Amino acid sequence: MPDFLLEVGVEELPADFVDTAIEQWQERIPKTLEEQFLNSEEIALYGTPRRLAILVKGLPAKQGDREEEIKGPPATAAFKDGKPTKAAEGFANKQGVDVKDLFVKPTDKGDFVFVQKKIPGRATAEILQELAPQWITGLEGRRFMRWGDGDLRFPRPIRWLVALLDKEILPIELTNGSTVIKSDRVSQGHRILHPEPVTIPQASDYPECLRCAYVEVDPAVRRSKIQQQVETAAQQIGGKAYIPSDLLNEVTNLVEYPTAVVGKFDAEFLNLPAEVISTVMVSHQRYFPVASNNPNNSLLPNFITISNGDPAKSEIIAAGNERVIRARLADAKFFYQADCDEPLESYLPELANVTFQDELGTMRDKVDRIIEIAQQIAEQLDLTPQQRSEIESTATLCKADLVTQMVYEFPELQGIMGQKYALASGESENVAQGIFEHYLPRTAEDRMPESLTGQVVGIADRLDTLVSIFGLGMLPTGSSDPFALRRAANAVINITWHAQLPIDLAQLLEQGAADFVTAHPDKESPLPSLQAFFIQRIHTLLEDDLKIDYDLVNAVLGEDDREYAERALRDLLDVRDRAQFLQSIRQNGLLDTIYETVNRSARLAVKGDLDKQQLDPAAVVRPELFEKPSEQAFYDALVQLVPQTQAAQADRNYQLLVDALAKIAPTVSNFFDGPESVLVMDENPEIRQNRLNLLGLLRNHARVLADFGAIVKS
Repeated sequence: MPDFLLEVGVEELPADFVDTAIEQWQERIPKTLEEQFLNSEEIALYGTPRRLAILVKGLPAKQGDREEEIKGPPATAAFKDGKPTKAAEGFANKQGVDVKDLFVKPTDKGDFVFVQKKIPGRATAEILQELAPQWITGLEGRRFMRWGDGDLRFPRPIRWLVALLDKEILPIELTNGSTVIKSDRVSQGHRILHPEPVTIPQASDYPECLRCAYVEVDPAVRRSKIQQQVETAAQQIGGKAYIPSDLLNEVTNLVEYPTAVVGKFDAEFLNLPAEVISTVMVSHQRYFPVASNNPNNSLLPNFITISNGDPAKSEIIAAGNERVIRARLADAKFFYQADCDEPLESYLPELANVTFQDELGTMRDKVDRIIEIAQQIAEQLDLTPQQRSEIESTATLCKADLVTQMVYEFPELQGIMGQKYALASGESENVAQGIFEHYLPRTAEDRMPESLTGQVVGIADRLDTLVSIFGLGMLPTGSSDPFALRRAANAVINITWHAQLPIDLAQLLEQGAADFVTAHPDKESPLPSLQAFFIQRIHTLLEDDLKIDYDLVNAVLGEDDREYAERALRDLLDVRDRAQFLQSIRQNGLLDTIYETVNRSARLAVKGDLDKQQLDPAAVVRPELFEKPSEQAFYDALVQLVPQTQAAQADRNYQLLVDALAKIAPTVSNFFDGPESVLVMDENPEIRQNRLNLLGLLRNHARVLADFGAIVKS
């Protein structure tokens, strides 16, 4: 069974495209081979800065022969009075069969003519010649380019192709204007360590041939080698390396033959904040910082870089990188000292020169709005004067570091430098921590803010962005979300849940939308869109992050039930707790004990007109109309249910409500089916309404927990 190799040789690719291309091929290549009835034993995908490659092992020499039913014209058009028409003859001729080989078969759209046709398998080589160019030109990504005089697009110019089926060259061509790139068995080794061409005898030899030419084509192997080398190098200088996964992935795709090189910098730079040094190294130079083995993990005056050059020249490579890092750190030291010469508050006027968004004003305008929203949240939380003062200071200063020299040069340090400069300016620890934490979480995997100042100001900042951008009608669509509004809304909800903040999001959205319309009278209120957007976000977080069953999420948010949506926005903690509680009673079986009782009552209750907020039996039920003891028993059980429901609402202890519903279940069952059962839909309208009110009350008590009609029976 032959092996197939395809290598696309290029000029240095962007690091992120290597992973992107491999991911696309991982999805596409097995699928297209399967569609062509070509099963393989293994598919290996390789990538370096100068090449992308596929090695498919254990392919058949050809497709297997197969039979297919091919559909033709409708039977009514193919045959008239039992004789074939021109439509039948034309179909038969096209398929290369005799008319007598046609047969009629029923389908969803009526009877059609079919033919059973034997299709001989095609040679694998022939199919691969068609597929390989499609795999190459079908890759997608950003920053594609044209080169030469052709229209072929790729992230970098394609310089060579290798295509082998076992030992034989498989002829493949890519045409780019006047240039034709033809496949061969000749690849290229490491640009410095092996500049000579590399001849590959057969497809399966590919990884080893390239290793002999100082190219490790397997990204996983390169990644492992880099991590091991960095860890070993750090240990040799008495420290431990900081290896961010993003940096490790990027560096892996920047080199073909990695060598860890240790460099150093002047110890005086260690007086800079550690975050500054690490940012200069990681984000700007792609170096791995080295921390001491002391409990405080302070940085050592060293770094580790991964070279793609000659290992014998590591000292020269280290010296060159040391000159670069010295200059970068010297700049950072200057920026830091210059920034610290002035208090953080002094930078606020400069925010008026920074545009937030053309129609929304400057960053100073945004800060003013953040202050206002933060005060509204503080009012809801009934905070102390001291807490309110710290929150106001945090909101006022939260964006001031954006106009400092350090953050201008290193934008990744926003918030971090705000915290440092706030402390240097004499602000309290709570204010400084809040300035940093109001950006948290920055990603889905990031940690949550722990300070009250960071939580409140972070929510206020995101709500301002959401209300303002929605107000301009710039809603996220599909995968397009340039203002990261989904992430902002998720953060508002997650911070609230994490910190157990009893905020009324509905009120904040209503106030924010009203303020926006006041400031922009020519715009429509964004409130309906914002409400729907947040409900959608709550739904996604409950189902995807908290792993609540989809029907239980629908039950707490209501299916086309505005009351549930409003309730969720009024109390984010309550909607989460109810969803998690429903999940728990589904798992322990308690949900099943009350499901039928509640649902049967709810289905009949819709025939009445009882207000869904009504819980008091005495207000809507007339005991003098009872005809059987089961009605009185039902009424008495509802009376006893009222305090349990009220307690469950007050403390969000829904176990009290469910236990009470389980206790009432036999009474309701007797009302429907026992020896004293009643006909709910009595001919007497007063008796009928009285009985419907009993059922409506039970439904209403259950609605305090969820819409049971949305729950799918286990």
